[in-house]
Amino acid sequence: MLGRIAADVAVVAVLGVGSYLTRALDAKGAFSAALLGLAVIELGGFYPFLALLAFVVVGVSATKYKFNEKARLGVAQESGGIRGWENVVGNGLAATVFLIAEYLSHRDVFWAATFASIATVNGDTLASELGKVFGKAPRLITNFKPARTGTNGAVSLAGEVFALVGALIIAPFALPLTAHDTEMLTAVVTGGFIGVNLDSLIGATLENRGVTDNNSTNLLAALLGGLLGAGVFYALP
Repeated sequence: MLGRIAADVAVVAVLGVGSYLTRALDAKGAFSAALLGLAVIELGGFYPFLALLAFVVVGVSATKYKFNEKARLGVAQESGGIRGWENVVGNGLAATVFLIAEYLSHRDVFWAATFASIATVNGDTLASELGKVFGKAPRLITNFKPARTGTNGAVSLAGEVFALVGALIIAPFALPLTAHDTEMLTAVVTGGFIGVNLDSLIGATLENRGVTDNNSTNLLAALLGGLLGAGVFYALP
C-alpha cells in the first residue's frame, strides 16, 4: 500500500516538475497539478489520470500551435501560454468531484460523469486554441451574430469540429472501466461536446457580465458536461 502510494507520488512529482520546466505551468500551477493528479490516481486509478494527462499534452500542444500568430491577433493565452493554479483547478476539479462520488458509490454513471467532464475541458481547449487559427466567420452562440475571433462565446464550424475531436480523444480512456462500452462512449462524447458549447454559452453571458472569469467558466462547464454525461449514460438502455 505505502509502496504504491510512494510510486504514485513519484509519478505526479516528475510530471509536475516536467510541466514547470517545459513552461506549461508556473510553479503554483505545477504544484496544484501534482496534488490534483495524486488525488485522481488514488481515487480512480490510472485511466482517469491518463485521460487528464492526455488533456494536458493536447492542451499544451494546441496552445503552443501558431502561438505567435495568435499573439499578433491578440487572442493568445496570457502569460506566454503558461497557466497557473487557477486554470488547473478550473479544468480538473470537476473530474475529482465525480471521482469521489464514484469511489463512494462504485457506480459506472460516475465514471461517465468523470470522463465527460474531462472531455468537456479537452474539447473546449482544442476548440478555443485551434478554432482561433482555423475558424472562419465566428458567430456569437447566443444570437449567431458575427463576432471577432477570441470573443467570449464566439463559435465557428472549425471550433465545433475540434470540440468533437477533443471529446473523442478522451472517451476511450473510460472504456476499460465499464462493461457498457457503447453507452459509455456515447455518454462521454455527448456530455463533452455539449459541455463545450455550454462553456461558450456561459462565456457569452455570465463571463461577459463579470459574474464568472475564464477559470470559473471552465469549472462550471466541466461540472455541467459531467452531469450531462451521467444523464445520458443513465438514460440509455
